[in-house]
Parts: sequence; structure tokens; C-alpha cells
Amino acid sequence: MISVHLLIPAAGLGRRMGADRNKVLLSLMGQPIIAWTLLAAEAAEAIRWVGLIGQPADQSALMAIAADLGLTTPVQFIVGGDTRQESVYNGLQGLPADATRVLIHDGARCLATPALFDRCAAALDDCQGLIAAIPVKDTIKVVDDQGTITATPARQGLWAAQTPQGFDVALLKQCHEKGVQMGWSVTDDAALFEQCHLPVQVVPGEETNLKVTTPVDLTIAEFILKQRLAT
Repeated sequence: MISVHLLIPAAGLGRRMGADRNKVLLSLMGQPIIAWTLLAAEAAEAIRWVGLIGQPADQSALMAIAADLGLTTPVQFIVGGDTRQESVYNGLQGLPADATRVLIHDGARCLATPALFDRCAAALDDCQGLIAAIPVKDTIKVVDDQGTITATPARQGLWAAQTPQGFDVALLKQCHEKGVQMGWSVTDDAALFEQCHLPVQVVPGEETNLKVTTPVDLTIAEFILKQRLAT
């Protein structure tokens, strides 16, 4: 299996969580949220190095968590930016010189399995950009500023993007540089690839791979983890 480097953006402030700290430091089943993400990365066969991207104020806490887990995979702290896009840009600059393929995975998606990481890593053998995603189940409505529905796109062909997202390192660096030059503002790295007219493949994600953003998400994540740990 191909070996990859992993970047974990974890520089958020947790505003929607209503927390007084970075949400990845909140407790979930006796461990910080970020610990579950790191444990999944550790158990993946393909990941050889982890870059943990955070704010300077969180560096000591994040690195202490990684140390307490006794990980064998090297973990390096990288200072993040004001946005996810800036944080990943910084993360790319912090990759080891020999990094050729990278997975990028949100720190708050703490339920991703090692199998998903390995599946995305293996898919990079055949493409230069990919995202984990699942087909949309709900009917989607396009709504204007006044709250009026303007369109109902067909569900067929609609997928909900997740992470990990995986890329050829050199190409993603080029896309990020162009994004800076053009002033693009995007919410994920696949969008930069798309803006540069580069193809992005979909790898089947996981229904349980939710992003912990609100207190309700934290409750759901606890339920899922309890089910996993009971089997």
C-alpha cells in the first residue's frame, strides 16, 4: 500500500459548539476529540507522518495529547492561519521534503475509521485528487436571501463531501498558490483543484464520519463510539 503524509487542520475556535476553547480539545468518551482522530490515523497502515495544524495557544495541549497516546507515527505541530484554507496552506509548507501525496482530514471528524484513511490513500495510486463523500439522502433546496426556494436539484449526482481529501502534493501546492494570487476563498481543498480545472475523484465515505460542530453532534458521536467499543 502507498504511504502518505496526513495533515489535520485543528485550528478552529468552536463558536458553533458554544465552547470556551478549541472544540477538538473537548472531551468525548474520556478522551479529547482530537485524540480519537489521532488514534484512527495511527491505526491506518498507509499514514507515515502527521502534521497537526493548530493555533499557537493550543500547541502545548495538542502535543501533550499526542504524547499521552503513545503514538508510533511521528506528529509535528504546524501553526495554522485565520481560515481553514490558510491553515492547510501552512500545513503544505510544513510537509517533509519527501512528501509526494497527502491526505487532509479535519480534526473534528473524529469518527473516521483507519479503513477509510487506507482506502483514500490507495486511491491516490490512480488519481491526483480525491475526496471521501457519501450520496445525499435528503431532498436539497436552493434558497435565496429572503428564505424563498429557488430550485430543487435532483438528488442523483449530489454527494456530501467529507474528509479525508487526498492530493498530489506538488499539484495541491500549485493550486493553493494560485488561490492566493486570485483571491479565491474556498471551504475545502477539492474546490481549489476544481478551480484549477483538475479532476477530483470520489471515494466512498462513511455514514458515521460526521464532523463534530454542535453539541448535538457531540452526543451522536458518543453514541457511535459506544456502539463501536461494545463490539
